[in-house]
Amino acid sequence: MNASRNPSEGESKESPSEGTAKGSQAKSATDMGALRDAINRIDGDFLKLLSERRAVSLSVAKTKVENRSRVRDQKREEEMLVRLIRQGREQGLDAHYVTRIFHEIIDDSVRLQQDYLQRIANAADSQPELIRVAFQGVEGAYSHLAAQNFFAKDADRLTFSGFHTFPEAVKAVEEGQADRAMLPIENTTSGAINEVYDLLLHTPLSIVGEEKFLVKHCLIAAKDVPIESIKKVFSHYQAVAQCGNFLSSLKDCTVEFFTDTAMSVAKIKEEGDPTQAAIASEEAAKVYGLHILKRNLANQRGNYTRFVVLANQPIEVDVRIPCKTSIVMRTGQTAGSLLRPLQIFHDHSMMLSKLESRPILNNPGEEMFYLDFEGNVTDERIKSALDEIRRQVRFLKVLGCYPSRDLPLTTPPIEAITGGIKSATEGAPTAKASLKHTATSTATNEVRSTRNEARLSSRDYKSEDTVIDIKGVNLGGSSFVVIAGPQSAKTREEIFSIAREAKEHGGSLLRSSRFSSQSSTFGEGSELEYLCEAGRTYDLPVVSEVISPKDVGLVAQSVDIVEINAQDMHNTALLREVGRIHRPVLLRRGLRSSIEEFLDAAEIIMAQGNLQVILCDSGTRTFETGERNTLDPSAVALLKANTHLPILVDPSSAAGEPGFIPPLCLASKVLGAHGIVVELHPDPKNGISEGARSLDFAMFGDLMANLFG
Repeated sequence: MNASRNPSEGESKESPSEGTAKGSQAKSATDMGALRDAINRIDGDFLKLLSERRAVSLSVAKTKVENRSRVRDQKREEEMLVRLIRQGREQGLDAHYVTRIFHEIIDDSVRLQQDYLQRIANAADSQPELIRVAFQGVEGAYSHLAAQNFFAKDADRLTFSGFHTFPEAVKAVEEGQADRAMLPIENTTSGAINEVYDLLLHTPLSIVGEEKFLVKHCLIAAKDVPIESIKKVFSHYQAVAQCGNFLSSLKDCTVEFFTDTAMSVAKIKEEGDPTQAAIASEEAAKVYGLHILKRNLANQRGNYTRFVVLANQPIEVDVRIPCKTSIVMRTGQTAGSLLRPLQIFHDHSMMLSKLESRPILNNPGEEMFYLDFEGNVTDERIKSALDEIRRQVRFLKVLGCYPSRDLPLTTPPIEAITGGIKSATEGAPTAKASLKHTATSTATNEVRSTRNEARLSSRDYKSEDTVIDIKGVNLGGSSFVVIAGPQSAKTREEIFSIAREAKEHGGSLLRSSRFSSQSSTFGEGSELEYLCEAGRTYDLPVVSEVISPKDVGLVAQSVDIVEINAQDMHNTALLREVGRIHRPVLLRRGLRSSIEEFLDAAEIIMAQGNLQVILCDSGTRTFETGERNTLDPSAVALLKANTHLPILVDPSSAAGEPGFIPPLCLASKVLGAHGIVVELHPDPKNGISEGARSLDFAMFGDLMANLFG
C-alpha cells in the first residue's frame, strides 16, 4: 500500500476551486486588457475624426473668406444639434451627453475659423516665429495659466517670462523684450484690479485680446497637516479678498500679503514650516511638489478673473467676428457731463458691458471712466459715435479693439430634448394635454396666437429679472418683501391695527382680499376705502383683489396692485381687462394649474400692454390635503428658470395651522422667491377668515425677526 504524498514544507496544496479561481482571474485580466485595447483604439479613431473635422472647419473658413459670409450660423447649429440628438438616441445616447460634447466641438470650430480670419486680417506672414509672453508671477501663477489657455493654438512657438510686478511685465513689452503681456483686470468676487487700470491709462500698449479664467483657489502647505495647525497664510491680496469667508473661519491664524499666489507657494516650500500655508492654484502645488489641504476656497463658486492681452500695436478685427472695444474717458465736472456721452451709446445702439470709475491722482473729486462696449472701431456707426463722444469729453483714449471671448452656446429647442422617446402610451392624450384642451384651451390658444417665438414673460424674451417699483418698494431682483394683511376684515379699527402691526415689524405692503360687507364694496365708507386709508397712514402700498371685469377700473383707481385670485386665473375676460390698466397685477396660480398654464395666463395680461405682472404661488390641490392646497417647493425654481417676472409665495392656504406658516415662509426665501404673502389678524380664531390661515401679531413679529434678523 503506497503512503499518500504530503506536501513538503513551503509547498501549498491547491484545491480544485482555487485553481478554477486563478484561471478565472487570469481570463478576467486577459479580457480587461482586450477591453482596454478596444477603448484605446476607439479613442484613437475619435482623435483622428476630430482632426479631420478641424481640417474641414478650416476649409469652411477659407470658403467664407472668399464668399464674405458670416462666421457663425446659429440656426444651422441648432438644426445640427437636433439631428445629432436624434441620431444619438438611436445609438442609446442621451440628449444632454450629445449636446455637451458637440458644444465643445462647435466652440472649437468657431474659434478656429475666427483665428483664421484674424490671421488674414492681420497679415499672418508678419507674425513672429516665437511669441514671448510676459506675466506677473512665476510658473503656476494664474496669469501664467490664463496665458497658456489664450495662446494654446500657438503652444509650439511660445515662451513665457515671469516678472515681479505688473509694471515690469508691461515695460518688457514696451521695450521689445516680450511680444505680449497678460494682465488680470477684474474678478467676479473681489472686483477691479486698480493697479492694472492705472497702467492701461498710461501705457502706449493696446489691448489685443481677453481671457476669462476660472480661478480655483487651494490651501497649500509644505506637509500634509490638519488645517487647524496652520497659523499663517500667504497669498496675493486679491486672492485673500476672494477667500475671505474661509480665512475668517481659521482660528489664531494671520494673513500676510505676498507679491503673487504662486510665489507664496515657493516661499513656504523654501521655509518648510508646517504651520504656514499659501493660497494658490492646484498647478502651483504640483510645480513645487507641495500638499493641497483644501480646495475651492473662494467665497463664490463661479470665481472668474478676466485677463487682457497687451501688445505694442493694435490689431484689426474682422467685421464678422464679435468683438469688444475698451476706452477710457474723462468728463467735465458739470451736471450731465457723464450722461451726455452715455446717451450717445444709447443713440447708436451700442451695448455697454462695463463702466468702471477710477479717481485721478492729485485731482480730488475728478475721475476717469473705463468702458467696454460691443462693437468694432472699423464700423462706421462706432466711428461716428466715438467722434460724438470726443466732442463731449475732456479726454478719450481707445485702449483696444479685440475679439470677444464670449461665445453664446446654441441651445437646441426643448422639443428636441424631450421628443423622440417612445413610450407605451405614445399616441394617447396625456394628462397635461387633456388639461390644456379642457379648462385652458381658450387661454392657451389666445396666447399662442399673440406671441411670436417666446412668451413676453419668458427668459428667452427678457433675460434679466423684472423689478417692479411700487412706491419705492421693489418687487423682483435681489429684494425680498413681505405682503401682510387680513383675508377679510370687519371694521376700520381692525384694518388700521393690522396695518400698524405690519408696518411695525417691517412689512412692505398691505393686503386684503375679501370684505365683510356685500352692499358697500367700493366707495366712501367701504372696507376697500378703509384699507387704502390705512395704507396711506402707514405708508404701505395696498393690494386687493378684483373678481369681475366691470370692477377693474374702480379697484385700480384705489389700490397700488390689483390681485387676481386662484379661482379666476382662467377667467380670460378678467385677465384681458387687467391687462389694459397701468396698475401692477398680482396673479395667483390656479389650484390645479401647471406652470405652463400659469405663464399662459400671465401672457394674456401682458399681451394687452400691461407688463407689470407679479406671480404668486399658493400651492396646488392634491388628493391628500382635502380642502387645503399643497405648497409646491419646485414651483419657485421652475418659475425663476422660465420667467423674468417677480415671484411670490403664499403658504397660508397650504399650512393647515398657523404653526406651519413660518417654516414655509422661511423655506420660500431660501428657495429664491422675491417675497411672501401672509395673512395677519389680531384674533384669527374669531376673525372672518379661517383661523388656520392667519398669523396673530406675536407670531408675525417672530416670523419677521427670523426672516430679517
